[in-house]
Amino acid sequence: MRVIGTAGHVDHGKSTLVKALTGIDPDRLKEEKERAMTIDLGFAWFTLPSGESVSVVDVPGHEHFIKNMLAGVGGIDAAMLVIAADEGIMPQTREHIAILDLLHVNAAVVALTKSDLIDDPEWFALIGADIRRELSGTSLAGAHIVPVSARTRQGLDALKRELDELLAQTAARADWGKPRLPVDRVFTIAGFGTVVTGTLADGSFSAGQEVEIQPTGLKARIRGLQSHKEKVEFASPGRRLAINLTGVSPDEVKRGDVVAGPGVLSPTQMIDVRLRWLPAASGPLTHDAELEFFSGAFQTLTRVRLLGDEELPAGKEGWAQLVLADPAALATHDCFIVRQPSPSLTVGGGVIVDAHPAERHRRFKPEVVERLARLAHGTPEEIVLETLSRSEPVAAEDALKQSSLPRAEAEAALHTLREAGTVIALDEQTLMTLAGWRRVLETLRSALAAYHRQVPLRGGIPREELRSRMRLPARVFDLAAARAAREGVIAESPTSVRLASHAVTYTSVQEAKVKQVMAALVRERFAPPSYDECAAMAGADLLAALIEQERIVRVNESVVFDAGAYREMVERIRAHLHAHGAITVAQVRDMFNASRKYALGMMEHLDDIKLTRRVGDERVLRG
Repeated sequence: MRVIGTAGHVDHGKSTLVKALTGIDPDRLKEEKERAMTIDLGFAWFTLPSGESVSVVDVPGHEHFIKNMLAGVGGIDAAMLVIAADEGIMPQTREHIAILDLLHVNAAVVALTKSDLIDDPEWFALIGADIRRELSGTSLAGAHIVPVSARTRQGLDALKRELDELLAQTAARADWGKPRLPVDRVFTIAGFGTVVTGTLADGSFSAGQEVEIQPTGLKARIRGLQSHKEKVEFASPGRRLAINLTGVSPDEVKRGDVVAGPGVLSPTQMIDVRLRWLPAASGPLTHDAELEFFSGAFQTLTRVRLLGDEELPAGKEGWAQLVLADPAALATHDCFIVRQPSPSLTVGGGVIVDAHPAERHRRFKPEVVERLARLAHGTPEEIVLETLSRSEPVAAEDALKQSSLPRAEAEAALHTLREAGTVIALDEQTLMTLAGWRRVLETLRSALAAYHRQVPLRGGIPREELRSRMRLPARVFDLAAARAAREGVIAESPTSVRLASHAVTYTSVQEAKVKQVMAALVRERFAPPSYDECAAMAGADLLAALIEQERIVRVNESVVFDAGAYREMVERIRAHLHAHGAITVAQVRDMFNASRKYALGMMEHLDDIKLTRRVGDERVLRG
């Protein structure tokens, strides 16, 4: 599951567009509705044309609420930059673009809202050129511009298609096996207690799991999980979640805290970073400057210790150590934003290269700068995992070659990842990351659950249909299905697949129809009602379920038998063949006092299943 975040200037129609796309009003606060302006984060969801469900985080556009905006964009996969066609680029548009660029949001689409107000093609051309110029040189460069109108619904389908294609080309969130969810909202529900929401940044959560609230270290347990208001038992990275926690009260958790697996995170107040100072900053960044720090939903004040520069000019990057005013639950590779307190303005940001430095570094030490440069490129394990995630499933040999690491180093890193369970093997050669496997499982569960809802009387989906829905090569599908079956997620047969938890159940009305059709078949065991007659009694779907459960056997288009009668017929025909070597249709007819229709149908069926073969007017046993 993916997360899309809005961005853009106040009153350019972000929330109105989200409501038009999803049918959900993201403005949930009374004050927001009274002022017709987004103040805090809003949440919604909808289904893309491909069938993928996506979450939407709607952020405030007003400069006074930029801190709330920062709490929402840290966990998004793609941005929907909203620009009003009648106004174009505005101050908060520029600041939001800078923030998305600093957070390395590389996937974006520009929604040119209020397009119904403009009928001048030249104006559209000017606005488009202005937008492309503003995005040039940022991570959003090349974003497609889609004119839309929430009022007339013009362009909404085109926008959905563009988002669908964009996310299909965007790498899924990596899973390092370290579950953590930055909290962006805390509330209570009567009878359930504490509920927190956020985007799962890493690892997985499941109901009943023990967790920690960092940086406080409080212990809690997951009572339940919801996504898009539906209960889920398991969640993988990138999913928007509501977590019902036991063991903590609502006033013990706040926005900016992180729900994490035990031992995954520890508090820090000092971090080493690669910091970029924006060209829009009013002057150079000086050593020991005090700034506002934001990462995920967390915010605090920080002192900036420049390590390799006397000062950092606008538009430049450098190494720094940040000393935070409050303990934070942060991890290496997390992105951050810094803002000057007054006048309030985003001035820079970057990436954490060490979330727990061992000491306060001395400035201008070459060995310190060299070490930070090495850390910025990642550990061998991280490099191999990233290589795998780009093209999984992948042969082990190919992964080693593609990693760009020395062979021995790559092999050692791969061994470590497999020992830790971060990389799994579908067979002796085919590897996947744990994150990739969990995505396959989630797709598998979703496809099967949808099929079971659609056709509840069927025991399972045909294997080839499921493979087609999952868009997997045949060999990979077979390996994945076998592993999912070993893990108890599915049950498979040579022809079909079902969720392990799925069982066909009948309503009282259906049960009465089952009794009726089974009684009719048993009354005339060897000359029963035809398939069409049975379907008229039970209904085609119910009859198909009985055939799938092998309570009824269909030998051709029109002939069906009760399973007991069918077995008796097969055994008596087999015994005759063992005794006499051959049998005719007429002999079968007389043996069961049935018409030629049933005798011929049975013998042709036995030919089809390779029990007998025809020799002239007779049948003999095969083999």
